[in-house]
Amino acid sequence: MAEIEGSGKFQLSITESPSQFENLEKMTVSKLITSINKEDAKVHVAVRKALPQIEALICKIIERMQGGGRIFYLGAGTSGRLGVLDASELPPTFGAPEGLVIGLIAGGDQALRKAVEAAEDDLNKAWEELKARDINKLDTVIGIAASGSTPYVVGGLRQARANGILTGCITCNPNSLVAKEAEYPIEAIVGPEIVTGSTRLKAGTAQKMILNMITTTIMIKLGRVKGNKMVNMQLTNQKLVQRGTRMLMEELGLEYEAAKTLLLKHGSVKDALEVIRQKNE
Repeated sequence: MAEIEGSGKFQLSITESPSQFENLEKMTVSKLITSINKEDAKVHVAVRKALPQIEALICKIIERMQGGGRIFYLGAGTSGRLGVLDASELPPTFGAPEGLVIGLIAGGDQALRKAVEAAEDDLNKAWEELKARDINKLDTVIGIAASGSTPYVVGGLRQARANGILTGCITCNPNSLVAKEAEYPIEAIVGPEIVTGSTRLKAGTAQKMILNMITTTIMIKLGRVKGNKMVNMQLTNQKLVQRGTRMLMEELGLEYEAAKTLLLKHGSVKDALEVIRQKNE
């Protein structure tokens, strides 16, 4: 249920609407997973319809990040966890500096594993957390809220926008409070969940897909991918060392041991290629 601001009344949102499936507990496992799969097929359609909104926000973010800006995600529950997940994957995948993309979740890091009671109901908490991280006008704040009504997210967006900071949101309800507060709203309307109100399902999948699009596109445009290769990835395990070695073998025509030695010496595929390029000039 989403509160209609200033009215004291509640309006049933799409994400909280009753499931179109009855008596789930009586279904066979086959019927359950077939039904979930059928519902999941609606996600990519909803995200595709939102592509113009996604593009508009990405273009504005790139302009700011090229000048040194950061991205802050705000969310609670599943939405907050998805933001933290996306932010945490960028340093190892693209070699992005720690703190370039920051995920904030209502209730703090402990809320990643266990729900923190009423943490999402504080309108002012997100802005306090943003100010503690010296947010500025080069930065972007993206609110993630399936319902579109989470006070933690609404308040953070409202105060960020009032202070001249670029704001966007990802929500799964039309005409939501977070969309009204965001300059660049993204609405992926996936419909009711198979388990009524369980937005960790279709809504969460849609949010993850959109987050993937946003940060992958930005990392590519910021030069952290060459061709189709993750040339800036951190060499944090043997799998990634092997992947980097294969990249250098393909790019430079080296044998395995020579490519691996070169990679480990310079710490990344990109740096190794740059050294070779300079030597050949």
